[in-house]
Amino acid sequence: MEFHISTEKDKLDIQKVHQQVSSTYWGKGRTKEQTLMTINNSICFGMYTEEGEQIAYARIMTDGLIFAYIMDVVVFDPYKGKGLGKKLVKHILERPDVKKVNTVALKTMDTHRFYEALGFKSVGNSKMWMSIERVKYD
Repeated sequence: MEFHISTEKDKLDIQKVHQQVSSTYWGKGRTKEQTLMTINNSICFGMYTEEGEQIAYARIMTDGLIFAYIMDVVVFDPYKGKGLGKKLVKHILERPDVKKVNTVALKTMDTHRFYEALGFKSVGNSKMWMSIERVKYD
């Protein structure tokens, strides 16, 4: 399947993003206005078919040096299970402003194996926090 990834917010299908995110355990109860706030205050990634249909979404917040936080990674039906989520997260991890940060973190309740395959490890005893640590602290 051919696709492209864009950070252009004006290409996002806001209604679709809101529907997908608000149907997750972490986004349940999020209003459309709150979804818009998260989009406006984050670096957003839309994944699109050749025809321009949005098929996935994710966002990050980063200072470009110390910390990056990946959030709201969703692949839309019927595109789930085709490896697109992995490609989207890999794309995010390869960005220059994410590649050089000390810590890339995220939270998940149910996709630990997915993120472990991308280099994330559980943080301490947390059941949700995962990270990629690029700096060793003594």
